[in-house]
This record gives sequence, C-alpha cells and structure tokens, in this order.
Amino acid sequence: MSSKRKRQEDFQKVKLKVGRKKPRADQITDTTFKSKFIHLSKQLKEDQSSPTNERKLNITDLLSQMHHYNAGVKHSALVGLKELLSTYPSIIESHISSIISEVAAVFTDKDSAVRVAAVSLLQYLVPIIPPEKIAPFFPLVSAHLSSAMTHIIMGIQQDSLRILDILLEEYPELLIDRSNMLLHNFLELISHQKTSKEFKSANQKSSWTLAVSVDQKIISQNWRLNVLIRLKKFLHAFARQASKSIPDDEFTETSNKSLPKRKSQDLTWIKQTSCKQFINLYEHCGSQHTIDSSFQLRSFVMTTAKSDECTFSTRNLKAFTETIIPLLIECWIEESPSTVIEDISKHFLCPSSHHLLQQVLSIISLLWKLCELQDGPQKLDGWLRRTYLADFKHHFMRQFPYSVHENAKQKKNKKKSNRDSIYLQNGLDHLLLNLTLCDIMIPLASSPTLPEDSEWLAVIRMFVSEKLNQGYQLNCKQLKRLLDVTNKLLNIQRNRVATEKLIHSVYVLYQQRELQLSVRSMLLKFLKKVYLKEEEVCHKLGRSRSNILSRWISGLPQQLANLGSRSPQLSAIIIDTIYTAATRSHIELLQSLQTTACQIYDPKEGPVVLLPPESQQQLVQLLYFLPYMSSDLLIRLSKCCITERLSPNLGSMLIGVLHARSSFASWSCLAQDCTMSNQDYFSFLFSSLIGFSAERLSWMQGTKHTTRVSKTQVSPLCLYLTDQQQFAHHWMITKGELTVLPDSTAGSILYAINTLFDQSCVPSERLYTFLPSCCYSIFSFLLTVGKDFEHLPKRDPLWAACISLLSLLPNVLKFMLKNLQVSRACQEELPVIAQLLRLLLQNPQLRSHMMTNAFLVQQTLQDVMNLKCCEIQEQWLTDLQYCFNAYLPKQPLESPSFSAVY
Repeated sequence: MSSKRKRQEDFQKVKLKVGRKKPRADQITDTTFKSKFIHLSKQLKEDQSSPTNERKLNITDLLSQMHHYNAGVKHSALVGLKELLSTYPSIIESHISSIISEVAAVFTDKDSAVRVAAVSLLQYLVPIIPPEKIAPFFPLVSAHLSSAMTHIIMGIQQDSLRILDILLEEYPELLIDRSNMLLHNFLELISHQKTSKEFKSANQKSSWTLAVSVDQKIISQNWRLNVLIRLKKFLHAFARQASKSIPDDEFTETSNKSLPKRKSQDLTWIKQTSCKQFINLYEHCGSQHTIDSSFQLRSFVMTTAKSDECTFSTRNLKAFTETIIPLLIECWIEESPSTVIEDISKHFLCPSSHHLLQQVLSIISLLWKLCELQDGPQKLDGWLRRTYLADFKHHFMRQFPYSVHENAKQKKNKKKSNRDSIYLQNGLDHLLLNLTLCDIMIPLASSPTLPEDSEWLAVIRMFVSEKLNQGYQLNCKQLKRLLDVTNKLLNIQRNRVATEKLIHSVYVLYQQRELQLSVRSMLLKFLKKVYLKEEEVCHKLGRSRSNILSRWISGLPQQLANLGSRSPQLSAIIIDTIYTAATRSHIELLQSLQTTACQIYDPKEGPVVLLPPESQQQLVQLLYFLPYMSSDLLIRLSKCCITERLSPNLGSMLIGVLHARSSFASWSCLAQDCTMSNQDYFSFLFSSLIGFSAERLSWMQGTKHTTRVSKTQVSPLCLYLTDQQQFAHHWMITKGELTVLPDSTAGSILYAINTLFDQSCVPSERLYTFLPSCCYSIFSFLLTVGKDFEHLPKRDPLWAACISLLSLLPNVLKFMLKNLQVSRACQEELPVIAQLLRLLLQNPQLRSHMMTNAFLVQQTLQDVMNLKCCEIQEQWLTDLQYCFNAYLPKQPLESPSFSAVY
C-alpha cells in the first residue's frame, strides 16, 4: 500500500447520516456533577446586641477601620464613631480604653481631615468622661499629644494646640502631672537648641534661640502668639492648682466653680456654776482645716506613679525659667515699639504687637507666682532679682508706660465708647499691659533695696496714682488689677508719706458717687485689708494710725445707717469691717458708732431689722463694744426684741449681750465704768417681758368687747389673744395697772418670776394682787379654748408656768382662791370654776397647798352649789364633789343638801 493511501486512512472524514446518533469519542471527559443546597437560617436578621450607626456599623467595626491605610476610611470611621457615641452614650464606659487609644493614635495622622474629625470627636468625649475614668489612659494621651506638638509637619503642630485647649479645659490636673514634658514641648514649638559651636561663639547662658517659621501659611509672630497663649493658659492652670486663691485674670475665662465659703462658728456659752465642765480641744477643728506637713499628697485622679521626668519641682521650675525668659525677651525685642514704629512716639504699640507683648508679660508674671508658691528651702527671690532685674529695666521700663497707637482711619470710624472702654482701643487694653508689667517689677524690689530701686519705683508709683485718680472710668477687671498693684506697693513701702499718697488716692475714689456696687465693694475690701495691715505695722513699730484710714473707718457707721436695705452685700462688708475695728478698740470708730447707734438700731428703718439674719447677728454682737448704752438706744432695742423682725434667738442674744454689759454680770468694774444705769437696764428688761409698746397697750384697753379678748366676770383682768406666731416669738425671747394683757405677756411674767424669784425676796402687796388675777385669767382661757387649733399650742407652756408659780408662791394660790368672786360669775362660767378646782386638787404639786387652804376651797364650792340654778346633777359637779371628799375628807360641808345629793 502506497504512503498516500495510508495518509488518507488516517485522516478519513466520518460521514454522518440523518437520523442516527453521533458515535461517542474514545477519550471523552464527563462534565456532569451533582450538588446540594446549603440553608443558612436567619441570615439577614440584624444583631440587636450591639448598637450600630446609620451605616449598620457597630463600635468594633468602626474602631477596626481606624487602622485602614486610606484616609477617607479613617475619616468616615471617626465621623461614624461620633454619631454612634452621641446616639448611644452608654457604650462609652465599656469601650473607653479602645476609644481613647484609637482617637489618640490619629493625633499625628498626615491627613488634615482625619485630624479635624479626631479633634471634633475628642471635643465631644471630654465633657462626658470624668477625670477619674480617663486617668489610667492619660499617659497614652499625653504621649500622643507630645508627639503631635513636636512633629515636623506644621499642620499637626497647629492641631495639637487645639487638642491641648480641649484637654486643658476639662483635665487641667492630669495635664499638670505631665508638666515637665509638656513645657519642654512648648519650648520646641517656638525655638530650637543651638549647636555646640553656635552656643560657644554666642557666649550666652541660654542654649535656645527663637525659631523662624518657613511655612507660608502662618508667619512667625502669629505662630509664637498662638503658642504663648497656650503656654500662658497652662501656667495659669498650674498656678491655680498650686494655690486656689489665685484669681482668673484677663486671659482666662472666669471659673464657674466658686470657692466654698467659710462660715463663722456660732458658739453658745452656758454658765456652769454647780459642776466642772471638761472641754476636749481638737486640732484643725474649724470649718476648713489646714495641715502643716512636709509631705505632699498625691492628686486623687493620678493613678500612675510619678517620676522626676513628669513632676515640676522647684529645680525644674528654675531650669524652665532660665530657658524661657531669654526667649520671651527676644520676642519683646522683636515687637518693642522702638523697632516697629519709627515715625511716632516710642511709647506707642501697634495692635499687632500688643497681643504678643501682653502674653510675654503674663507668662513672666505667672512664673513669678509659681516661684512664690514653690519657694521652699531654696529661695528664688534673690536669684530672680540678680538674674533679670537689669534686663527688665533696660527692655521693659525704658518706655513705660505703653499705649496703643490708633491711625487716622480708625479715628474716623471710632464710635462713642462707654465708660467701661476708656482704656480699650481695638479690643486692646493697654492699662492691663502696664499693670502686668508692674506686677513683674514690684516683686523684684524689697524694703532693703528701696534706695537702689527708688528711680523706677517712683515711675510706677506715679503711674498708679494717676490711674487711681481716674478710677471712676475703670471697669471691675481693670480696677482689681490696679488695686493689686497698689497693695504690692504698700507692702514694700515703709515710708508714711509714700503710703499716705496711695491710700489717699484710693480713699478719694471710694468717696465718688454713683459707683457700681461691685466697684464699691472691691474698694471697701481693699481698704479693710490695708487697715488690718496698717494695724499690724503700727503695733510692731509703735507708730500712730494713718489719718486717712481713721477718717475712712469712722465714716462707715453713718454709711451703714444711710444704706439701709438697698445693698445687703455691701452692708455685710461694712458691718464686718466695723466689727473688726471695734474689736481693736478703734476710738474714732467707737465714737462714730455711738453717735449713729440710734439710727442703726431703729426698730422701723434701721439696718438691724432690714438686713438678713447673718448681718443682724453681727449687729447684735457689735453692741458689746459700744462705749455707752443710752436710754434712747435701750428703748429702740426693746422694740426690736418685741417685734417679729428680729428672730427669737437674736432677741435672746441681744438680752444676753446687754446683761453682759450691765452691772449684774459679775464683772469687777467701778460704778463710773458701767455702760448703762440699772434703772435703764430694768426698764429694758420689763419692756421686753411685756412684749408690747406703751402705745399698743393703751390701744388694747379699748378692745374689751372684741373677739380677740378673753374676759371673765370673776377676774378683773382680761387676756388679749395674740396669734400663734407672735406668741411663740415673744415666749421664746423672755421665757402693772393694766386691765388687758397679751397672753404672751402674762405667760412671760409668770415664767420670769419662776426663773428669777429668790426665797429671800418678799413680794409686794401689789404683786399679790396682780398675780392671782393673771393666773386665773390664764386658767379660764385654757379651760375654755377647747379644740381651737390656733391657740392649742399655747396650752402646755402657759399651764406649766401657772402651776410652777402657784407651787413656788403658795400665797398666790391662797389669794386666788380668796379673790374668786363666784357671785359675779354667770351660769356658763360655773363649770369652768368647778373644773379648775378639781384640777388643782388633783395636781400633786399643789395638793398640800390645797389642803392648807381647804376652808377657802370649801367656801368656793359652797358658793358654786348655791348659785347653780339647775336641779339636775351634772357631771362636772359630781366630779368636783368626788375629788373634794377624796382629797379633803376631814372638811365636812355645811350645807345639808350637799351630802344628801352626793
């Protein structure tokens, strides 16, 4: 077979016929397969256990996206996290560790949108999380913050300042615990360290120099200003924590947390004549304890261990001061008036320089305060003077005082300013700038160095005196800083002529009319502080008091009388100042107080009845220091006691103070030294016991036929029924030929006799005439009052006073039984008399006295039975007859009908 034919057989085409199946190939692959369904139950059901945001992402999903490489994913995760936490704030506490760590990690993210979202989320979280919750994680937060502040990218540094603002607002104590690290970061933000070669060639003490910003978005001056503002806030928070007494100044918002007020302790002294009283004294038992210890307690929110790298000790403060002040002086030199403005006076500042210079001075002032607070064994005052006085005099005081320059266009558009903005131009306060400079310079001087510093101190003193003369134009903030500077000048000055000029300027300002309440209160507190300091100096040096302060202090009583109730706060300060001077026996004040006492203690319009209780108490205590108690003053004081405008406790205190000033207080004093006559003292006591004025008692005599009068035909004395409030007031304070007496007066008289009566005294006949009538009128009122809820509380004290008096003075009981005119009683009053006799017979204290006066009791009972017109035996008569036979069995009744009926 030929080769061609063989090739044809190998590649022969298969011919397919219609209707027949195609034969299967020999090497075919089977592609068929079998499968089964996989059923997932509840596949689309949402997970209700963890909350989600609008994108159905829970907190775990969002936190995991924070590590994504894409900036958009991280930004959306931060936005979603804020949305989720604002909707479900309860999940913050359970995930606080993850949230804080993830948010802090993006402080240094290169994308600005991510950092802005992180700042926004942090601003939302910080007010919600308390300091004790975030304290364990704060070292991590501060580490990321420090990394952001020292980052090479300028945008990250700018955002780090915003983060610092947020944390400083809510967690100042936690940031202060990392102060040493953060303060070093502040230095790196505005400066850089010199190389060793530059440092040796410059021949300077500081190894740091100001850095120049190469970023076109922000110039170096603006960047330094932003950094210095945050540094000033940080130092202010540090100083405020070290001493709570440091107030907020012009660059810090006023804190809403007010300091707790210290209340004076009200002590009540009780005479102990029959026994010895042992009193235990405890250290630091006042309302605010002070602990003098060499140990410093750790902050309650700091849970991590502190090291020297984090804490800010005196050594670290000194090192930081040595580094920052040369940099601040460089900033001052760059922005000083002599180099910025050449065509006008050197004392003027342009607005762009004012802010930076103010921050420079504020930071130095806060460093001075911190040196004063942390000045322990290592004294820093001398070191500050030796190191910086020459530089400050050369750079700061050479052009003092400073003003803000205003160009012609600003003068055209300038509107009329109010009184509070005299020293404000374009929102800049050059007065506070000058006062801050004074705050820095004055502590560098002291009494031994006054001759050396007299030149620049005279410039400051002249400036302060000039501004005090214009003090009516200042607002509260400016005046407060001005008074602080004045106080510092007075503390270092020992020359009477120099101090008198400053005090006179303040006194002239205090005498200005139409001052605001806050301004006058501030001046009053300042003058009081100066007065106390002057008293201490006068006592040590033995010199006389300041004439200006004596004139001011002697005018306070008249100011108090004229002020009335228009300003209780100002009146309280005046009263406290008067009380302080009175305790020091200030003669001019006591004479002025004696002259105006009748106006101050007027019962109608005097401050003693118009002011709050705290001021009233001080005025009552002030009576102890009055040189003499006149009759007119005692009359007014008596009216103050019986009126309800003075509380019962204060009324009792007033009586106790006057008793201590009287000749009956067991003080060893001569007759000519007594502050009041015995006649005036007794007149005051009895007027207070009566409880009503003479005019009021005269008016009562014409009210016998009103419903307010409880009268009986048996007793000639009627009771005028007072309301419960007036009765309680008079009864608590006190414990004549009148026919109508207030019930409180009658009870007070009985109570006074029970308390003051001595067995050696013999009551007069007039007293034995008055007391029985008074007792029976009270008994009659109490037995007829029934269930009147208005007078029901009076029953126990009045009944006890009457029973106590009758047991103390049996003759009063005898005269009461003898003077009972049963024949004048009406039929309605007979049951009252019978009930009274029965109760007296049943009383254990009076039973023996009733047996002694059995004949009078029998006679009274006989008169009651003779006057009884009803033939039916009533219960009240049966009870009386039973008690008579039970307690007085040996006294037979004369009437035969009595025993028959019984």
